[in-house]
Amino acid sequence: PGILHQRPLCIRTLEMSSYLPGTATLVQEIDKRLLVVLRDGRTLIGTLRSVDQFANLLLQNTIERIHVDMNYGDIERGIFIVRGENVVLVGEYDDIEDPSKADDHPARRLTRVSIEKIMEAQRLEQLKQQEKAKLRERVMMNRGLRPGDVADDFF
Repeated sequence: PGILHQRPLCIRTLEMSSYLPGTATLVQEIDKRLLVVLRDGRTLIGTLRSVDQFANLLLQNTIERIHVDMNYGDIERGIFIVRGENVVLVGEYDDIEDPSKADDHPARRLTRVSIEKIMEAQRLEQLKQQEKAKLRERVMMNRGLRPGDVADDFF
């Protein structure tokens, strides 16, 4: 009657205490090597040094990896600040130092080429995409549509 009953600490409360909502989850990734994909399609690999409430990232020892077909090239970028709204994907990067030890790893199928070669391949790929866009525009015009009339979202 005069004794207060204390509620036992709920296990669910303990589980939720280790969960960090939103961008706070990135705090656990500090000092880890991350792969970051940006809205413009660029891929960055660097060590996360800082993050804020807007998911702005500070990457150190950053490289920009360019993929064209089954080739890739790395461009040293150093310290890189990424605005959070430009981030599409963030993941921990597993660097395979000796690909011969990982026979089934997808990285084995890629060929590393020089910066000059990958930049030229990227330029040619972009030219192909521009030609494709021009062709699409001509087809639309032939069908009576102006490219500006068609929107991605009608909402």
